[in-house]
Amino acid sequence: MSALVEIRDICKVYNPGENEVRALDHVSVSIDEGEFVAIIGQSGSGKSTLMNMLGCLDVPTSGLYRLHGQDVSHLTDDELSDIRNREIGFIFQGFNLIPNLTALENVELPLIYRGVGKRERTSLSEKALGKVGLSHRIHHKPSEMSGGQQQRVAIARAIAQAPPVILADEPTGNLDSHSTKEIMGILRELHGEGRTVILITHDNEIASQAKRVIQIRDGKIESDTGEERNGVSAGAGNEEKASGRPTEEGAGDQDMAAAAWADTADIREREREQ
Repeated sequence: MSALVEIRDICKVYNPGENEVRALDHVSVSIDEGEFVAIIGQSGSGKSTLMNMLGCLDVPTSGLYRLHGQDVSHLTDDELSDIRNREIGFIFQGFNLIPNLTALENVELPLIYRGVGKRERTSLSEKALGKVGLSHRIHHKPSEMSGGQQQRVAIARAIAQAPPVILADEPTGNLDSHSTKEIMGILRELHGEGRTVILITHDNEIASQAKRVIQIRDGKIESDTGEERNGVSAGAGNEEKASGRPTEEGAGDQDMAAAAWADTADIREREREQ
């Protein structure tokens, strides 16, 4: 079986030259369909940069990234946007819900971008909200919901049209312990249904709930519990540590992530056209 996600010898270099920073340094990872994978690392490790690559929010300086067999390493912004809308459901730490829209309307947003008609997208959105236990809150706005409920809306938005990949970036980072258990339970349930779930975290306890854990440090894969199956030597090339790495990795990642699915003015214009 070919890998759903295949990354080979990826590098991401900022400020090329004397003061260059290698956020990713010859990273290779393969993820098969139906896996539940946690990518864990501390701030500055490269995990957010890797998330941006996996989510087609950025392109590598060098190396290969195939998603569903398609080389997405050097696509334009518009082409990457199309790939994101078709292939990836995003779940973010900050929820990224539009404050003045209801839960139902927030879940509908990516479906509008995908050209789904109003009746179908309403049906898909209601079904997704029901799946995460929010059928009774579909007409509530984010300010009227708890943090855990807002994150469940975000999960419903990610799964509404059953994308091949669910990419969750620190999905429990802003939640209390009770809500964290609920969200992790939903992610495990999605995996149990055959979804591919990729979880980005800095928390060992959260990562341990995945079926496979990839540790990243200094822009390199330090360990991978699936490396024997994938035939990738995770520790290769880790003898030297990168220097001059940013102390706050991924500055602006939330803005980039939000751009992956929502431009309110454009959405409203598309809604009026339907």
